[in-house]
Amino acid sequence: MEAQDKLDELAINTIRTLSIDAIQKANSGHPGTAMDAASTAYVLWQHFLRYDPKNPEWINRDRFVLSSGHASMLLYNLIYLAGIKATAASYKQKDRDAITLQDIESFREAGSRCPGHPEYGWTSGIESTTGPLGQGVATSVGMAVAGKWLAATYNKPGFDVFDFDVYVLCGEGCLMEGVSSEAASLAGHLKLSNLCWIFDQNHVTIDGHTEITFTEDVEARFLAYGWNVTRVADANDLSQLAHAYGEFLATEDRPTLIIVHSHIGYGSPERHDTPKAHGEPLGPAEVRRTKEFLGFDPDKNFVVPDGVREHFSDLIGKRGADRRRDWEAMFAEYTKKFPDLATQVGQIAKRDLPEGWDSTISAFAPDAKGMATREASGKVLNAIAEKVPWIMGGAADVGGSTKTQLLFEDAGEFQPYSRLGDYRGRNMRFGIREHTMCAIVSGMTLTGIRAYASAYLIFTDYARGAIRLASLMNLPVLHIWTHDSISLGQDGPTHQPVEQLLSLRAIPGMLVIRPADANETAEAYRVIMPLKDRPVALICSREPLPVFDRSNVAPASGLAKGAYILADAPDAKPDVILIGTGSEVSLCLSARDLLAADKIKARVVSMPSRELFEAQDEAYRDTVLPPGIEARVTVEEASPIGWDRYAGAKGKVLGVNTFGLSAPIDVVNEHFGFTPERVAAAAKQVLGRGP
Repeated sequence: MEAQDKLDELAINTIRTLSIDAIQKANSGHPGTAMDAASTAYVLWQHFLRYDPKNPEWINRDRFVLSSGHASMLLYNLIYLAGIKATAASYKQKDRDAITLQDIESFREAGSRCPGHPEYGWTSGIESTTGPLGQGVATSVGMAVAGKWLAATYNKPGFDVFDFDVYVLCGEGCLMEGVSSEAASLAGHLKLSNLCWIFDQNHVTIDGHTEITFTEDVEARFLAYGWNVTRVADANDLSQLAHAYGEFLATEDRPTLIIVHSHIGYGSPERHDTPKAHGEPLGPAEVRRTKEFLGFDPDKNFVVPDGVREHFSDLIGKRGADRRRDWEAMFAEYTKKFPDLATQVGQIAKRDLPEGWDSTISAFAPDAKGMATREASGKVLNAIAEKVPWIMGGAADVGGSTKTQLLFEDAGEFQPYSRLGDYRGRNMRFGIREHTMCAIVSGMTLTGIRAYASAYLIFTDYARGAIRLASLMNLPVLHIWTHDSISLGQDGPTHQPVEQLLSLRAIPGMLVIRPADANETAEAYRVIMPLKDRPVALICSREPLPVFDRSNVAPASGLAKGAYILADAPDAKPDVILIGTGSEVSLCLSARDLLAADKIKARVVSMPSRELFEAQDEAYRDTVLPPGIEARVTVEEASPIGWDRYAGAKGKVLGVNTFGLSAPIDVVNEHFGFTPERVAAAAKQVLGRGP
């Protein structure tokens, strides 16, 4: 064996032994894939990945996503051996490696940079949080979409500012999850030639051999999706792996799936293909036998032989640094020739907004007949998108209904180059694929695009996994959900959301905004767009809502504080407080008038966002909802859970405790009691003046 081959084998086996040592010490984790895919990932990182470990946030780096997040030790070891530097804001010490040997030794312990599954933002070198299987492959499609769009928009002859590729390591679990089918289907349609999924086919999941659950022809499936498919018969054949990666790079008209045949839990032969090798630590005896089999001292743990880290530095380190320096020199010339475009690239990298981004947001005139907030949202979105060239997104086949299509000149359609559009288009057509849509916009956001996605609120149920991960990653994704309540009417209970608002509000970090009229919708965008570290669920109505006359009520700018006094008692000393969101705020205003006729003074509070309101200081919150005024009524056409916080012990919560009703809107509202008369009656009840 030549010296180079010996060093390759030593490096690969170092990845394996570090993995089994870390998992054994933690007494928790999955050693199987981390071991059997070590050679697959090694060849990619050492010979193909265009990545500078010293500058892990370089905007034109290749992306590597470990969709099989349970194999996290594989990725942690690669980050450690490659010497990736700590650049994430979560590091207090900036002159350290992203992962140290001590971090590996504390795998799955509190505070370690090696948590159980990869977490974006916590550990530098992690491109996306993965854990729920299928999320990594789906998110990678968004990264590839962003790469195609960035290249088509900013590259000029002689200046390839963007030409990165996206690689994903996945397994049977990822390909069984439905979200991966959605993602693969769309990626094939879009001909994303910069996308490579690497399928580590080891035929084992936690419950056992895949012959009990997964016997389909994966190659045929992906060929049907329009992918290029190639196979590697032996995961330990480095030349076969290199050939497969080269075939991906030579494929210019479709994404590539590389099927790599491997044996899980690489080690002593009697442990091949056993579920235990995947789902739990090997155990002391098997760790010892495996180390002996790999040529490592079984009595030593966490061993990194001399020359291994230097070997990584000589290959991925030197290649990545050289490529990044060449890119920076090219970009310096690009900046001279195309200064405006270069400025935009810098803003994309920092998630900054251009000056004057909100200058064309116009106020909406008072209108008793009203405008649906989905309509107002579409108008504001289009106005902003003309000023922010990297806003891009779409809907799950309902763009015309959710009003999320970009309609200005040159907005275009993101499609393969054809009569339908090209990669410069900013309108995404996700098809009826809500789950992967949300994962894709997360991938686009991870790559710098200001991305948005849209569908009906009820279908957040289909997209929950990706919505949650967007918040876990602190991504400024904009989800625009319309058809927001039982006032949807005749589509009936299957389409009328009840518990969805509650479930979105329950996601840590998620900012939920349900505006009451067109001007609150415009103000919502003023809050949303500057955000850099949290996702937003903008909840819009299908039906027209009155556009309030702001000369008679408070300015819509109060939305920025989450809740504000929209209309007060003449002496600012109300008998009762009516609190509403969205379409129900107008009910509260009408009820206020009814109560005034009975000499009852009411304050109407619009509360479009609980999260923004809770972020205000106590003094402001007490100004809006004085503790001394206990007569309160909350009104929202959704689950009442959580509203007792604002209604108080003596207040009343008007909500929906059942599924909806298929009937015209007026009939639905009357049936469930969402009328001004019902709100006024509830106010009298809490005041002790009614039945």
